[in-house]
Amino acid sequence: MTIVYALKPRLNSAFKQLMTVHWWMSWAYLVLFVTGTYMSQLDRSVSYRGSLYDFHKSIAVLSMAFLTWRIFLLLQVWWKKYTKRFPKFTVAWFRTVALHTSLYVFMWAIPISGFLLSNSFRANNVKFFGIVLPDMFPQNAAMVDVGRNAHFWLSYTFLAFIVLHTIAQWKVVRANWRRFTNFLKPKSKAV
Repeated sequence: MTIVYALKPRLNSAFKQLMTVHWWMSWAYLVLFVTGTYMSQLDRSVSYRGSLYDFHKSIAVLSMAFLTWRIFLLLQVWWKKYTKRFPKFTVAWFRTVALHTSLYVFMWAIPISGFLLSNSFRANNVKFFGIVLPDMFPQNAAMVDVGRNAHFWLSYTFLAFIVLHTIAQWKVVRANWRRFTNFLKPKSKAV
């Protein structure tokens, strides 16, 4: 008699955790893009402008913490996956690795350029939900425009890469959209 065990994915697998962090980060970046676009168009006389900037910076710091966690999980996934067998080095594999590497570079570079902008403008300007963080860059009026331009152009280039990522993962996007719309549909009671 042969006993066959069905393989169940572990609930706390590194890949599942990686996908959870992926979706938390996607929401954080959505908030960052919306608040960043909105607050950059606000007049300086608007009373809540400073609070909105502080909120934007806090979400950016949170996204950097998520990024650190995500890289740790990604290394775990890669270790488990590629110690068993090497990937097939196809054009599609290199394209995927290049796109994802670019996304990770943007996820790191954009907040750093935001810190450059904030710290160059005024010392002790970055707070994490009210906690003042140490400056990464010295106050330097000459670097304000460099930080502003880098933050702007990196952000919108990142958005273009997110669109490319979404197109590349279209099947996943469609499946998630279907799940979401089914969740929102009212449940009919059986008669």
